Amino acid sequence: MAKQQDKFKQVIAHAKEYGYIFSSSEIYDGLSAVYDYGQNGVELKNNIKEYWWKSMTQMHQNIVGLDAAILMHPKTWKASGHVDAFNDPLIDNKDSKKRYRADVLVEDFREKINEKINKDIVKAKKRFKDAFDEEQYRATNPNVLRRQKQIDDITLRLTEVQNDNDLEGFRQLIIDLDIKCPVSGTANWTDVKQFNLMFATKLGASAESATDLYLRPETAQGIFVNFANVQKTGRLKIPFGIAQIGKAFRNEIVARQFIFRQREFEQMEMQFFVKPGEELEWFDYWKTQRQHWHNSLGLGEDNYRFHDHEKLAHYANAATDIEFNFPFGFKELEGIHSRTDFDLKAHEELSGKKLQFFDHEKGESYVPYVIETSIGVDRMFLAVFSSALTDETLKDGSTRTVLKLPSVLAPYKAAVLPLLKRDGLPEIAQQIVEDLKWDFKVIYDEKDAVGRRYRRQDAAGTPFCITVDHDTKEDKSVTIRYRDTMEQKRVPISELKSVLDQELSYKTWLK
Repeated sequence: MAKQQDKFKQVIAHAKEYGYIFSSSEIYDGLSAVYDYGQNGVELKNNIKEYWWKSMTQMHQNIVGLDAAILMHPKTWKASGHVDAFNDPLIDNKDSKKRYRADVLVEDFREKINEKINKDIVKAKKRFKDAFDEEQYRATNPNVLRRQKQIDDITLRLTEVQNDNDLEGFRQLIIDLDIKCPVSGTANWTDVKQFNLMFATKLGASAESATDLYLRPETAQGIFVNFANVQKTGRLKIPFGIAQIGKAFRNEIVARQFIFRQREFEQMEMQFFVKPGEELEWFDYWKTQRQHWHNSLGLGEDNYRFHDHEKLAHYANAATDIEFNFPFGFKELEGIHSRTDFDLKAHEELSGKKLQFFDHEKGESYVPYVIETSIGVDRMFLAVFSSALTDETLKDGSTRTVLKLPSVLAPYKAAVLPLLKRDGLPEIAQQIVEDLKWDFKVIYDEKDAVGRRYRRQDAAGTPFCITVDHDTKEDKSVTIRYRDTMEQKRVPISELKSVLDQELSYKTWLK
């Protein structure tokens, strides 16, 4: 646990030092759980969004885009259920005065038990090596069986209190598990209470005539209310999808873990409309597609796992989370849900407008079912950044800190470095920057010895360094250095674009 905390602190510090993330309004001591993306952070964030957007709308002929407004008619949130049911169960510790989400306290406690199982498995693998059978070990080891029963019992009780909205049962579960406040170390808990998470605002010139609105807590509803507009103007046939990237706002009472849980965040969502009865087939399809997308970035397949929901939302008949191994453990990164026809029917009923698809071949209309994939941009940013940050010991005994971002996502694709600030080398380097900048985001760096510049670009996440030396003037070639391997090779200047194209193209990565 201490090692994880140290890694997390390093991630936060590195993100600030290299211009990725700053606390919002920092000169005024910041604003809790709100962050600004710096000069490198905004590039990485935009590259993540573009990688997702192209994979959805460019690689699929039946998925189109949308950019709906943040402010929506207040009836939208009545139909969606957010006005009546968008709540978090919160509990206070009387000694520390700290507030926690009751469900997260229980989930974290359960995850600690699971971590003990995983540690036992790691030890057994080292002991038995190739003879180790994990499935048999899980099925026969007394410690694993005992801890797994604890997990199963906790999951059952958690599901029951959530389904029944049993606030007293929530508190009793926390007491029975002897869960203590991480700050005070005591179990002196208040009652559990529900808090609505939507931010309220007003629309209008005067307080008397203003309309009460909400900042949208999710982007999905903008897609649902535009279903008919997009389907008819795009002449789209079932199945088809609508993708959207946009800001959402939640008044998280317990915002924590850096950019993992914020009050202002960004989502990448796609709602895929299908024929009723075919939704579970498409649910499985999108699970596979989204897993492939994540794996294409090379963050390590062991860092991902699926977590099927035992408690389903009121609108779903199937749901799973893609969880990622963040520095603070496995947490939700992306949700995949079979939302049935709940949303479209709810908006039909409250608006009085038809939100149906007419099947010309069968001569019938129906409300489509929906498969949703929803991933947090900020959480994806944290997953990419935290898994990329590495401390390495080199062959000569020296160390380096390197940010091994997937090169397709890196803020700057290459740094162009003149070996010296004289002899015409800066002029050649600047010309290379001028030639490459039309196709790639590149940076020019001439300060300090070239070795220090390499280390600086390693830590900033730049995948390639292009060095101009005295031989360049004779052979019209440069040295290209690869961040991850530190391998260097000589490349003609005329071939630089094609070399970078091969390394950075979406086709290379997504395929």
